[in-house]
Amino acid sequence: MNSLSPRAAVGLFLIVVLAWGVNWSVTKQLVQFLPPLWTSAIRSWIALAGLFVILGLSNNLVIPERRDIPVVLSVALLHMTIFSVLVAAGVRFLPASKAIVLGYTTPLWVAIAAPLLGKDTLTAPKLAGALLGLIGLAVILNPASIDWTNANVVLGAGMVILAAISWAANIIYIRAHRWIASPLQLLIWQVLVATIVLTASAMVTNGLPHAEWSWRLILLFLYSGLIGTALAYWAMSMVNKSISALTTALGTTGTPLVGIASAAILLGEPIDMSLAVAAGLIVTGIGLATLGDRLLRSQATASG
Repeated sequence: MNSLSPRAAVGLFLIVVLAWGVNWSVTKQLVQFLPPLWTSAIRSWIALAGLFVILGLSNNLVIPERRDIPVVLSVALLHMTIFSVLVAAGVRFLPASKAIVLGYTTPLWVAIAAPLLGKDTLTAPKLAGALLGLIGLAVILNPASIDWTNANVVLGAGMVILAAISWAANIIYIRAHRWIASPLQLLIWQVLVATIVLTASAMVTNGLPHAEWSWRLILLFLYSGLIGTALAYWAMSMVNKSISALTTALGTTGTPLVGIASAAILLGEPIDMSLAVAAGLIVTGIGLATLGDRLLRSQATASG
C-alpha cells in the first residue's frame, strides 16, 4: 500500500493524535511501577515486535544502506532514546498535562535553532510563532503553575524541556538528510537500535527490572508499545505519504490538547488557567512557525 485515500488518511491521522496524546497519561502511570529506563526499554521491545509484524506484512523490511545509517542512529538516539527517557523521567514529577505541553514545544526550538545553525531562514511568521511559544512556556513555568520551591518539580520540567530540544535536534538533522530507503522502511532499524541502547542502559543503571506485575501494568505496556508507539509510528509514516506536510504539522498541534483532556479524564488532573493559556499560546505559536516554514519552502520552490 503506497498511499491512502484522503478520508482514510485523515482517519488514520486522528488515531495518531489520539494515541500519542493518551500515551502521556499512560507513561505517567507506567513510571509509578518501573524506572524510566526500564519503562522505555520494555515499551520499545513491544513496539519492535509489533513493527516487525506490520512491516513484514506490508513488505517494508529492508537492509539499510550505509548512507542511511546516520539517520537511523539520529532518530534512534535523539528521539527514541533520549527523548523517551527524559519524558518518562520528567513525567514522574510533573502532571502529564503540563509535561505534554512542555514536550510539544519541539517545533519552537526548531524554529529558533535552525536559522542560528544556518539550516533555515527566520521569517516574520516563524519569529512571531517562536515568541508566542516562548511566552506560553513562561506562562506554564510561572510560580503559580510550577512550584519552584520543589526541586523535583523543577527537575522534571527541565528534563521534559531537554527532551523537546533533543527531538528538535533530530528534526533539524532529518531535514538535511538525503534518504535512500523511506522513513517507513528504516523505522524498525531505528526502534531496534533504541531498544538495544535502552535495555543495556537499564541493565547497567538499574539491574534487572523488579515490578509487581498485574493485568493493569501489562495492559498499560501493551497500549504504550503497540498503540502509542508501533501503530502510531507506522500510521504517521502512511499519513505523511498521503496528505501534505503542512496539514500533518498543524494537525499534530492537537496532540497536547488531547493529552490535557486525557490526563483530566484518566488521571483526574485539573485544567487550570495557566495550563489553558500556555497550551493556547504554544499551539498558536507552533501553527505560525509551521505556516512560516511552509511559506519559505513555497517561495524557494517557486524561485527554483
